[in-house]
Amino acid sequence: MYIFNVFLMQQTILIIGACGQIGTELTLLLREQHGADAVIASDIRQGNDGLMDSGPFEILDATDYDALEEVVAYYGVDTVYLMAAMLSATAEKFPERAWDLNMNSLFNVLNLGKEKKVDRIFWPSSIAVFGPNTPKTKTPQHTIMEPSTVYGISKQSGERWCEYYFEKYGVDVRSIRYPGLVSWKTMPGGGTTDYAVEIYHEALSKGSYDCFLDSDTELPMMFMEDAIRATLTLMDTASEHIKIRSSYNLAAMSFTPSDIVKSIQKKLPDFTVSYTSDSRQKIADSWPNSIDDSFARNDWGWAPEYDLERTTKEMLQNLR
Repeated sequence: MYIFNVFLMQQTILIIGACGQIGTELTLLLREQHGADAVIASDIRQGNDGLMDSGPFEILDATDYDALEEVVAYYGVDTVYLMAAMLSATAEKFPERAWDLNMNSLFNVLNLGKEKKVDRIFWPSSIAVFGPNTPKTKTPQHTIMEPSTVYGISKQSGERWCEYYFEKYGVDVRSIRYPGLVSWKTMPGGGTTDYAVEIYHEALSKGSYDCFLDSDTELPMMFMEDAIRATLTLMDTASEHIKIRSSYNLAAMSFTPSDIVKSIQKKLPDFTVSYTSDSRQKIADSWPNSIDDSFARNDWGWAPEYDLERTTKEMLQNLR
């Protein structure tokens, strides 16, 4: 759709947080596109065999600037994907640790951009930036943002810093507000929408599931392949088409636990679900139920490919 910059065809990429739910799939796909040696995976721990066997890997603490700078210099990195974060439910248990990881890792990468040691940065935001006073239906790109969770506060602050570093220092940083993500390749890591992955696993392994959200809790969701494709499309788009330097709204579908149960029961009629809401219910209640992503569609041609029925089909087929 757009003319890409020449360096995108020759880049050396660092994935920070490569062992997480998004990072694992992002790393493998980027290695397919650019070659294994051009994509450096890193995390504070090793990942699964598929990731570890696919290319170079570094143990790296994203809050350690000196170590990060050393890896960037050693490999000649010009593009960084900062995927390391403590997610919503876990962050509520360890608020200070979450703030330290989520914010200091971002500052470190932004400062690499400020010092012209990397050329392009991706940092993920989240629908957690919104809060209970945000319009819940078709939440607009620019709206009230009063997050009520540690994760949301860190993401909202991060958005402001990304925009500041772009405006003040010319740092080419790009971001997406991810909705809840569904993947069969990797398990989620402590988020409020984890049920939408767990439910498929337990539908096949147990034939039943106890959901930690109420049956009518509607949230914006997305199949992982759409999320990865959106990320790479945004990063490959020429800079002049990127109009928003805080973070783009992104949407694909919205559904409730009840909706996903009905979708699974079309394939597994005997599947049953009970509902026992926990502390994650309050977090979910503060989030939107649908998102207006017209800016992403207009600026860089975003369009989802997966709805709930196709997601269910992919999840069940691959998990089997």
